[in-house]
Amino acid sequence: MPKKRLRIPEERTHGEPTSVLRRSLIGGIILAVLLAVAGLVAYLNRTQSPPSAKPSPPSQSAQGSSPSPDATDGKGVAVAAPPKTTDPIAFAKAATKVLWTYDTRAFSQSEHLAGLKRWMTGEKKYADWKSITDQVPSPVLWSRMHDNHQHASATVGEGHFPQAFKTALAQDPGAITEAYVYAVTVTGNQTLAWKSSGSGAEARSMTLAVQCRPHQNCALAAVMPNAAP
Repeated sequence: MPKKRLRIPEERTHGEPTSVLRRSLIGGIILAVLLAVAGLVAYLNRTQSPPSAKPSPPSQSAQGSSPSPDATDGKGVAVAAPPKTTDPIAFAKAATKVLWTYDTRAFSQSEHLAGLKRWMTGEKKYADWKSITDQVPSPVLWSRMHDNHQHASATVGEGHFPQAFKTALAQDPGAITEAYVYAVTVTGNQTLAWKSSGSGAEARSMTLAVQCRPHQNCALAAVMPNAAP
């Protein structure tokens, strides 16, 4: 099967336009709450029409949660457990690695999603589960990738607060104390492989919304629609 049809970036481009718009709006709302700066919201919330009103599925807290049966299913771990850290950059780098890593040979799409859900914040106001599921191939594509033994690994380079985030936070340091959601941009590489020794790799970057309340482990809130420098 041609490589172009199997790579996750191809799948992401075929998502419903309304889901992309909705994710953009939620990303903008998260940053608006924690920053109250219109400029950064405009940068991350590039929408042209109203988003879908479909609500996000409920999410689990990343603190104190145990692995879902679907996350392991007796075959090992589909997705690594979230780290216990209060450092938003360290957490974002770990989250990026699991978002760029998968193995269709050993796990179903539902098992993979169950593993990712353990990373989510339990605060529904800030959790955008749809932005996470949009990073995962659809069930149909996952099945095709399974037939082709496709799997991916990732190496994470550096993580940093986007300049717009740092600027806005400097202008209003107290704004973050409502949601404690941090924008973090992570760069790295994803390597793909499939049967018959097929392989490919690409450099990638991603901006995540990470919630790190005081005295609590960090949790994933959302993946932003655009990577912020």
